[in-house]
Amino acid sequence: MPQSGIVKYHVKLSYEVDGLVERADIIGAIFGQTEGLLGPEMNLNELQRVSKVGRIEVNAKSTANTTSGDALIPMSTDIDTCALIAAGIESIDKVGPFDCSFRLDAIDDVRAAKKDDIVKRAKEIKQKWATKTVSEGESMLNDVHQGDSKKLSSYGPSKLTCSSGVHDSNWIILVEGRADVINLLRAGYDNALAIEGAKIDESIKELCNSKDTIVAFLDGDRAGGFILKELKSVVPIDYELRADNGVEVEELTPQRIDEILKPVADEIKGGKPAPSLKSEDDKPLADMASQIFPNLNETLEAVALDDSQNEIFKVPISEVVSKLSTQSGIKYLLLDGIITQRLLEGAKNAGIECVVGHRVAKLSNSDGMNLKTFSDLGVA
Repeated sequence: MPQSGIVKYHVKLSYEVDGLVERADIIGAIFGQTEGLLGPEMNLNELQRVSKVGRIEVNAKSTANTTSGDALIPMSTDIDTCALIAAGIESIDKVGPFDCSFRLDAIDDVRAAKKDDIVKRAKEIKQKWATKTVSEGESMLNDVHQGDSKKLSSYGPSKLTCSSGVHDSNWIILVEGRADVINLLRAGYDNALAIEGAKIDESIKELCNSKDTIVAFLDGDRAGGFILKELKSVVPIDYELRADNGVEVEELTPQRIDEILKPVADEIKGGKPAPSLKSEDDKPLADMASQIFPNLNETLEAVALDDSQNEIFKVPISEVVSKLSTQSGIKYLLLDGIITQRLLEGAKNAGIECVVGHRVAKLSNSDGMNLKTFSDLGVA
């Protein structure tokens, strides 16, 4: 779109053609068959000339005798004009000599998306700034630094930093470093122990064996993930907690720390059993998932395996439900996405026993299905 035009909306359409055509044929049909349909001022050529319509993007995918794909039209008009243009394009029924159909998928408000990004960034700025601003919490931190020995302590031969409550509490919070212990004190939690490095000290193992419940609370970055994996290999973790994505525990505000830890603390104090991620029944599934996960994560794809864990197919998530209706012999389905109701129904109809994803949506009629997240299995 020329510099004078500011994109307000993205008109998104999909199409199917009963024949083999090129992208240029689709674009030609969009311009040619809408010309004069809505009046001269609504011609796409004219709207492009006055910077009300940008460059139309078209994707095409051909099979043996059909072509399908999608089109995106950036527009700086009002919503009424967008709707008229979309309706005009939906009326196209020919591309060259072949029958076709166009369908409007969405009209996205670009400005709304920008507002969401601005709000998200503003929250990040606020959180970062709050940890660097003198506040009541900062005063508490200064008190700790000035020698309040009743709050800060050390543990074991390696003199690992901890808060004084670690010695008497029936549950402990394992964090990465000294600054994390101090920050948890600011939020009112005095039972934290710093592991201080990826190599887990023997004294930590001994302490954990003497406690009822072990909570890991680690940074929300890649390093935190590695440390969690190492920690779980040597210590029986009951709860796995992480700071917000890309944020370290020492950077969290006291309020945010409490939001993350309070549900766990309430559950422990209420005498409810801690959720176990250490079930022997899940170990074979966890081993399999750990092998699949590195090549599946962030691909937006799904992998189907048989009962011998041989790959049957690997397709984009958008195609998995239709693919399930044509396949048999699937036992496991692992996906880089959310386990939805529609996916659950497709998996049930295909006779699948177990589905693993990043998150499970609110589902109905999930009885008889083994649904797990990669976090449940200790993989992610």
